[in-house]
Amino acid sequence: MHVTELWRYPVKSMGGEQLENTQVGVLGIAGDRGWGVFDVATGTVLTARRSPQLLFASARLVDGDVVIDVPEIGETASGEASVALSRWLGQEVELRAAGDVGGTYEVPLDFEHDANWVSWTGPAGAWHDSKSSRVSLVSTGTLGDWDLRRFRTNIVVSGAGEDEFVGHHLQIGPAGSGAELAVSKQIDRCVMVARPQPGLERDIELLKTINRDRATFLSIGSLVATPGSVAIGDDVTLLPADN
Repeated sequence: MHVTELWRYPVKSMGGEQLENTQVGVLGIAGDRGWGVFDVATGTVLTARRSPQLLFASARLVDGDVVIDVPEIGETASGEASVALSRWLGQEVELRAAGDVGGTYEVPLDFEHDANWVSWTGPAGAWHDSKSSRVSLVSTGTLGDWDLRRFRTNIVVSGAGEDEFVGHHLQIGPAGSGAELAVSKQIDRCVMVARPQPGLERDIELLKTINRDRATFLSIGSLVATPGSVAIGDDVTLLPADN
């Protein structure tokens, strides 16, 4: 098993950028989910669950700062992004860097009708949904013909069987310079994967299939046991249980 793709998503729920190599720290891939679109009125961090438009924007890092590309507006640096996003979304929002306080997120329990919403607080440091996951991973075997953009996964590996890694550690790249991940969970999927985005139409049947055939789960989430660098082509090794 080896790394076939690496992805960073600088702004939560926006499209991201493909990488050849990257540093992985305790917060995950450097810059991943480092910024979020903050709803001033509700105090929540917007995601494509509540604001599907976000899937049509994208973000990348330039010299450590974020640049967003918004439909009908174009590329905007972080300093002007809040004004551009507010105009585009039709509500007052701020592009905020993650800090010492985690974000508040929402998800509908009825994914077909976007009804019965619940909320929770994520971890500090980056705008991640879960305190149990800083880096996500999926195999080409599990993805099959599904488009990776629907899942916003960080690392794609060759082969299959990643669900069996939960509760174990993975070494990505050489020991001593690569990263060691502590796989903590399977990632359960929400209505976001069915949302339309550039080149992809709404596909509620996709989510129904994942719910039926994979018990809502697709990809695995991990915490970073040992920071390091990872690159395309790196070997992915399941470490012994007593490691």
